[in-house]
Amino acid sequence: MKYVVAVRALCEFTAKHGDLDLRFTPSPSAAEGIAGHALVASRRGKDYQAELSLSGEYKTLQIRGRADGYDPVQNLLEEVKTFRGDLHAMPHNRRNLHWAQLKIYGWLLCCEKGIEDIHLSLVYLDIASLQETPLTEHFTAASLKEYFDMQCAHFLLWAEQELAHRTARDVALSALNFPYPNFRPGQRDLAEAVYKTAQAGICLMAQATTGIGKTVGTVFPLLKSMPKQRLDKLLFLAAKTPGRKLALDALALIRHGMPPATQLPQAAACQKTIHVNFLPLRVLELVARDKSCEHPDKACHGDSCPLAKGFYDRLPQARMAAVQYASAGAKMLDKAALREIALVHHVCPYYLSQELATWSDVVVGDYNYYFDTSAMLYGMTSAYQWRVSVLVDEAHNMIERARKMYSATLDQAQLHEVHASAPKAIKGVLERLNRNFNDLHQVQTQSYQVYPELPVNFLKALQLAITRITDFLVANPTRIDGLLQGFYFEALHFSRMAEAFGSHSLFDISLNDDGENGTSPFQAGHGCATLNIRNVVPAPFLAPRFAAAHSVALFSATLSPQNYYADTLGLPADTAWVDVLSPFTSEQLQVGVVSDISTRYRHRTSSLSPIVDLMARQYVEKPGNYLAFSSSYDYLQNLTGLFRSRYPHIPMWEQTRHMNENARDEFLGRFTPNTSGIGFAVLGGSFAEGIDLPGDRLIGAFIATLGLPQINPVNEQIRQRMAANFGASRGYDYTYLYPGLQKVVQAAGRVIRTTSDRGVVYLIDDRFTRAEVQRLLPAWWQIRHMHAKSGGFTAA
Repeated sequence: MKYVVAVRALCEFTAKHGDLDLRFTPSPSAAEGIAGHALVASRRGKDYQAELSLSGEYKTLQIRGRADGYDPVQNLLEEVKTFRGDLHAMPHNRRNLHWAQLKIYGWLLCCEKGIEDIHLSLVYLDIASLQETPLTEHFTAASLKEYFDMQCAHFLLWAEQELAHRTARDVALSALNFPYPNFRPGQRDLAEAVYKTAQAGICLMAQATTGIGKTVGTVFPLLKSMPKQRLDKLLFLAAKTPGRKLALDALALIRHGMPPATQLPQAAACQKTIHVNFLPLRVLELVARDKSCEHPDKACHGDSCPLAKGFYDRLPQARMAAVQYASAGAKMLDKAALREIALVHHVCPYYLSQELATWSDVVVGDYNYYFDTSAMLYGMTSAYQWRVSVLVDEAHNMIERARKMYSATLDQAQLHEVHASAPKAIKGVLERLNRNFNDLHQVQTQSYQVYPELPVNFLKALQLAITRITDFLVANPTRIDGLLQGFYFEALHFSRMAEAFGSHSLFDISLNDDGENGTSPFQAGHGCATLNIRNVVPAPFLAPRFAAAHSVALFSATLSPQNYYADTLGLPADTAWVDVLSPFTSEQLQVGVVSDISTRYRHRTSSLSPIVDLMARQYVEKPGNYLAFSSSYDYLQNLTGLFRSRYPHIPMWEQTRHMNENARDEFLGRFTPNTSGIGFAVLGGSFAEGIDLPGDRLIGAFIATLGLPQINPVNEQIRQRMAANFGASRGYDYTYLYPGLQKVVQAAGRVIRTTSDRGVVYLIDDRFTRAEVQRLLPAWWQIRHMHAKSGGFTAA
């Protein structure tokens, strides 16, 4: 069996030395890199061969990759690298890495074509000026073969270890047992759907209620499919930290579900039994940089941070220690384990985790690691040609998260703040950008206005500012200026989103009325403006991510209606759908629609009294723990104020704005089997989803809102854009109705968590009686209508 390795992965393993040096070196985006490569290719002659696939072998290694371009007339092989700023400021170890890749490609080409010598050229393309700087050298095939053999020999021992690990992993996964004696109701259906779509290599949308064990029910079948589908990795992506913890807990449980070593089949490749009592599966948790940095007061380079000094020289020992740790018993490379290993070897935990992504079987992290504009896992999947399957947890969050990833904002007030302390070298270009800001909105009479096109002159001024700031920061790499760098990265992102602007997004300008009447260039009687590129439909950005994976399974308790999520997320046309039958019954949950109360904004004041009376009556009839959800903090405060004054004997507590983690834990800590009271919270907030309060910890919920987004100029523009993209009839539903009801169902789902739970949910608004609304509620609910004053239920 051959071990397959990408040229880039081989060189990053063998040719990286010295410091981790992230002194200001702003990298072009993936899109800019692709465009840059295409530009260089377009400048070449008709015989030029772009994107040349090459492969070769060395003992048990198969090395493969795509060289950027070959000119047979000149016998010239090129490797194109895009960059920003001063090329001379590029660290030497990065330049050496680029040469290593090009030399490997050079030998592969010489070997394939029988060439005795060749010209190799590193072509650096300045993404701002679009000028090329070629560095060209002549090599004989013999010298390139010697270099190729040396790099491969250096990697061979590691590759043999990895090949043995892959064999052991696949044998063990083939024999893997489900960690419980039986599947829960609905769990087998979910697992079968995930397994079958992984076999077919397609996407899956799975709607499955809480309580069936969705995490285990999705992770287990994908692990089982890895050997047959020749998967390199499983990527588990979560919206929030609790989702990552559930994934790690599920993987720990599954790892303990290994059969005894004597029951494992023999490995066909090595014809001997793999003697393990645990699952040889390397599991890595990716954690945000700000949560794993040991020296937040220091810059990421060897002259500042001790963990960056000599990072690549100490990396081999840290890498070996990490994979040995992950391969020894039921251990995972979570945040704590990574930190311990990193500090023993005196390397940065955050960048060690990024290096280990290549050598892990399962990677658990946030959505942004695969779906963001500069997503690390997506970039590595493409560059290394990984075969991956992706699990997207709580996928109903994907629309809003993706919109944020592909939206951008430029705030003129932030520009003013940066200008006040900016160095003289860039003050002029900032003032020019400010004048262009003013030109945009000086004739705008409304506080908010949408424009059909992006302003060309402003974008030119912005690009000039980016270039000048880039030059300054590259020339002053040790300067610490958080304000300037913060604005710079916002400007870069805005510029990139401007290049990708289309019908999937809105461009608008918002004005404040603070008017600054001064004499400086930044105080010329104008208020400040905020420019927004608001992504409405992330589908065009996400579709390539789905296509790059072997299979993707998105799962949640609320993925209805199917077309809403498929349309907005850009899922392929052959995406499968499964709506897993709920294990819960209508006898477990009493659902009452209160039809004589309106929570519309104009009726808010009159709704307060009957709502608090209804809550108190239910509490007196059946004391216990309840959650009460409202549409906003203002509405919540009005409800709690009246409830507290009218029913002071009933325990109550409330969510407040900007609660920290300790305050959130204290709020949830009030829900115990031996306590009772009502916790007031905002729908769509921290306590409306992702919390687990089984049994008597929570026996009911009051939901005094449909959760519909506020009708305002921005949302009305989104409605119009949705209608333009998907049809007039879907504009309102996609903007207001579906997002609102999804929050309602998520909040109600806090009440019934197991098949032994019992509870009640009150849906408080007359609009819940409408057929188009009730169609969006779970099918296992039995809806009953009631009046707040009488409290009596009637059949729906």
